[in-house]
Amino acid sequence: MEQDAFMEPFSSRVGVLRCKIYLLLLAGACSGLKVAVPSHTVHGIRGQALYLPVHYGFHTPASDIQVIWLFERPHTMPKYLLGSVNKSVVPDLEYQHKFTMMPPNASLLINPLQFTDEGNYIVKVNIQGNGTLSASQKIQVTVDDPVTKPVVQIQPSSGAVEYVGNMTLTCLVEGGSRRVYQWLKNGRPVHTSSTNSFSLQNSRLHIAPVTKEDIGNYSCLVKNPVSKMESDIIMPTIYYGPYGLRVNSDRGLKVGEVFTVDIGEAILFDCSADSYPPNTYSWIQRTNNATYVIKHGPRLEVASEKIAQKTTDYMCCAYNNITGRRDETHFTVIITSVGIEKLAQKGKSLSPLASITGISLFLIISMCLLFLWKKFQPYKVIKQKLEGRPETEYRKARTFSGHEDALDDFGIYEFVAFPDASGVARMPARSVPASDGVPGQDLHSTIYEVIQHIPAQQQDHPESSSQDGEEDACLDRPDEAGLQELGHCKEQDKGKHSRAKQCI
Repeated sequence: MEQDAFMEPFSSRVGVLRCKIYLLLLAGACSGLKVAVPSHTVHGIRGQALYLPVHYGFHTPASDIQVIWLFERPHTMPKYLLGSVNKSVVPDLEYQHKFTMMPPNASLLINPLQFTDEGNYIVKVNIQGNGTLSASQKIQVTVDDPVTKPVVQIQPSSGAVEYVGNMTLTCLVEGGSRRVYQWLKNGRPVHTSSTNSFSLQNSRLHIAPVTKEDIGNYSCLVKNPVSKMESDIIMPTIYYGPYGLRVNSDRGLKVGEVFTVDIGEAILFDCSADSYPPNTYSWIQRTNNATYVIKHGPRLEVASEKIAQKTTDYMCCAYNNITGRRDETHFTVIITSVGIEKLAQKGKSLSPLASITGISLFLIISMCLLFLWKKFQPYKVIKQKLEGRPETEYRKARTFSGHEDALDDFGIYEFVAFPDASGVARMPARSVPASDGVPGQDLHSTIYEVIQHIPAQQQDHPESSSQDGEEDACLDRPDEAGLQELGHCKEQDKGKHSRAKQCI
């Protein structure tokens, strides 16, 4: 009874003290003193230091400033940690090495932080002046271990068949406290659906049954108040298909399931379908109510000229050996004769062009040959004739010239006549060399121009003079009759020379 009587006053004193503390805390809100904290919840990492910043201000004169830090856990009484008056710090001896304060700054440093330090920290500031002003703030502190990188496992690891198998993805994490799991597909959160469900705090994702739409890049995101980590991307293996079987070609006209091909053309057909794993393809031809496989593989080449029938039915079959599903599509190939007409039109269009090209080349080559012949052939003839004459004819000409001073200027001259618009015969041979009495003549001098430079001494020989007169008469007529007479004169000259030789 005495013990109970003693406990009753003590209990009442504790209750009064608690009421006074809360009244003091509440009183600060109505005074001119303001205490502020950046956040009312601070997350700390176990083993590291944690700093709790506090700011206060007042507008009245103060003689003393007191700061008090209290710590409380749920359902427990607040504990005194440390306090200060002006610049003097009075710590609790139990926590003097754990908590630090630098007055007049009211901020608190906790080092190191442990799980037992998690709770509410209360800071109270008192100002003594004309009166006493008080204000306080509460900060909640949490302590966690950072999470490590998660790893995702898939069961079954070999994959599942669409609409038949199920799949489970498990997120494994070794470190971290208060972990929160989130599943991502292609970077977006996965939600619960008719086929998706979660278990073990969302650390497992169940897909039952799997479908083609479940294919994607999956990852597991794990986070807590102080960290977050994401697993590597993983893609589950899901077998499906075939879907969307179709046949395409590189040539021909396609209308529905009918391909129109010109005869003589080779057409390549391609069969494709959406499937995993890839399908095995086979091509089937139907002829006379009978079908037979003509090729295996995704492509088929058809040579239209080798097809006996103008209309042939084909079928492409796709088979997935994992899902056990197959699909097929039918198409018809019609051979037309448009190709022959096109080839004929191409041949007709090319014939005039080929003819024009051939004629043009022939004319160009002919003109080139004619030009070369005209340029080189006369000189060649003259050179051959001059080189073929005997030396006696040159000596004979000098003997009967009668002029010793001009012997070097005379010789046997060859006259070659070419029809010309001017009607004047020119000398295509070399020019007559110059002598003492006769200047050198140009290559294109006429025979008349050469003969008229004979020295005057030649007039003592009447035969030569008469002959020259006859040649001048011939040269005065540049027409065809004159050319014939000139040839006759040369024949007479040759006869006279032969008679003179006989006399000698």
